[in-house]
Amino acid sequence: MQFPDLFQTSNLLFYERFEAYKDYLLGDCKPSEVTEFIAEYLERALEPSGWKAVWRTDIFEVLVEVTDVSCSSLKAVVQPCEPFLCECRVDCVNEQSIRDLLEVKEQKVPLQELYVVFEDSGEYDQTAMAIEHVRFFYQNIWRSWDEEEEDYFDYFTRCAEPRLRLHYDVLEERIPSELVSEYHVILTRCEQVYSQFNNLRNTLSNRDSDSDCELDNISMVEGMKMDGELENLKRKLKLIENPLLRYLFCYQKSPGSCSLKKKGPRPAGGRVMHVVCTSMSIETLTCLTRERLEPESCNQSQEIQFHKDILEAVNACFDGDLVLVCPGHYFVYSQICIADSIQIEGYGMPDDIIIEKKGKGDKFVECSGSHVKMSNLKLIQHNAVEGIVSILGGMTELENCVLQCDTTGITVKKSSQLLMKYCDLYGAKGAGVEIYPGSSCSLIDNGIHHCKDGILIKDFIDEVHDLPKITLENNVIHNNEGYAVVLVKPGTELDGARSETVQEANNLDANVPQVKESSDVIELESDETMHPVEETCIPVSSERVPEGNAKDEEHSTSYCCIASEEVDGNQAIVSELTANSRRKTMIHKKRLSTLGITKADDEQIMSQEMFVSIADNQFKRNGKGSFGTFLF
Repeated sequence: MQFPDLFQTSNLLFYERFEAYKDYLLGDCKPSEVTEFIAEYLERALEPSGWKAVWRTDIFEVLVEVTDVSCSSLKAVVQPCEPFLCECRVDCVNEQSIRDLLEVKEQKVPLQELYVVFEDSGEYDQTAMAIEHVRFFYQNIWRSWDEEEEDYFDYFTRCAEPRLRLHYDVLEERIPSELVSEYHVILTRCEQVYSQFNNLRNTLSNRDSDSDCELDNISMVEGMKMDGELENLKRKLKLIENPLLRYLFCYQKSPGSCSLKKKGPRPAGGRVMHVVCTSMSIETLTCLTRERLEPESCNQSQEIQFHKDILEAVNACFDGDLVLVCPGHYFVYSQICIADSIQIEGYGMPDDIIIEKKGKGDKFVECSGSHVKMSNLKLIQHNAVEGIVSILGGMTELENCVLQCDTTGITVKKSSQLLMKYCDLYGAKGAGVEIYPGSSCSLIDNGIHHCKDGILIKDFIDEVHDLPKITLENNVIHNNEGYAVVLVKPGTELDGARSETVQEANNLDANVPQVKESSDVIELESDETMHPVEETCIPVSSERVPEGNAKDEEHSTSYCCIASEEVDGNQAIVSELTANSRRKTMIHKKRLSTLGITKADDEQIMSQEMFVSIADNQFKRNGKGSFGTFLF
């Protein structure tokens, strides 16, 4: 006999589960009330008896009939159906062994292991759905340490909703696969540490008062270490689970970890010109020969290789090679990894040389070579998870390129450099350019438009004085949904500073370095000449982030808006980010003093100014203004 049909409840949509947990299962319960709320929901939704289900474990599946339900313990009293129907994955399981197992369990099995048998009458539809919601909750949302969390917040808003969104973002491939793997590794480690910590805590609580004090002290030290590691792991999980914080902080990759390893110089020596073309007309060949292959234009002994696929050409390159892309429309079905110093040049205008990403994938172009240059190209991205160009290390130069983005635009990671000139970037659902701490970014004569934000500068809580170096000159940043330029930085209180450090850091707002304009370039005065200047203080107004989960008190944030009509955008950016640099320097000094290091290298710290220059940038028709500060 075959098993009967079951209710198919595993493919529910996000909004269906969202409404069920928000309106029925969890409501506004606190972490300590979750079990009670779920039990009350099951008492209303479950049929108490008379329905059949498949009891499914990793070893067997058995058709059973439910005779009673205990909602408080999330268990059901069952008995095997007649005739006995079982499907086993091992040979040692038979009818008698199943009955013996049920007898040991007092005929009780977990509700999560029951899959309700389908009936046309509709009588058990609600029962099947309720069990599915409980099963999904304990498999994907609930964590064993949740019940010990602070009891002053709404569990659904704080924990359930972010984890539910994360689950569906992973299913729909909206998150980089590496970040998903990292999340599972952290979650597994967190569960292991919590289990060890819980066992140690139970051992200490059950130990007699006359036990060895020295062993108790050692166990206490171990427990403190475990507790510190556990809190750190939980913090990392929350950063990944929260959609906003995940976007701001977790899309990182260490320099030098490019998917393709560096080849270095060609073993036989010399450099190769790789010509990419779908088809070559006599006219194109003549122009190419006249302009690029004449004796005065190149080395006559240089080798030339022809390719139809640009990915094939890039993968064949060694240090110093040139990829010359002829006019055409090229499709790429996997990521382009550039680990060596090469040049990719379009032979013509960008709109005539189109490189389009097809299919889903984390990345499009990934650069880690010491000096990579791309020019005269148009890159088009679809169905992406990460940005159109990710710079993981080395120097990348973009000149006269058009970048049609899908998610984030260009990402400049730590210890990387970007020089971008005469480019047009648009269409990013995130920021057009993301600049990480410790990077160097020069944007000159570019257009950045129709993105969520123009430029996003990330200033992490763990990075004390490793500031990015940024040059912005003659850029037109317009028609973005949010701000032209956004600085993301921690609130001073969250950065672990002492109260006096907080006060001193806040006092620096009144000591913003004077900004002077000379030859249309705004420069910062040296530290020796800094003094309070009233006219450089920027009035700001705060407002709550317009997000659906703004109730979340832990991750509450605020935008500081600077109206472009009141303060020139270029000067606003310099003033705010210089003040932020000074705050971080003060916090760094205080941290050194707490460690017993009373003398810091001020010259080294102060040499790391955030901006080289800002000049003649135009900020037009951006939804929230020219410059904003995002506090987390």
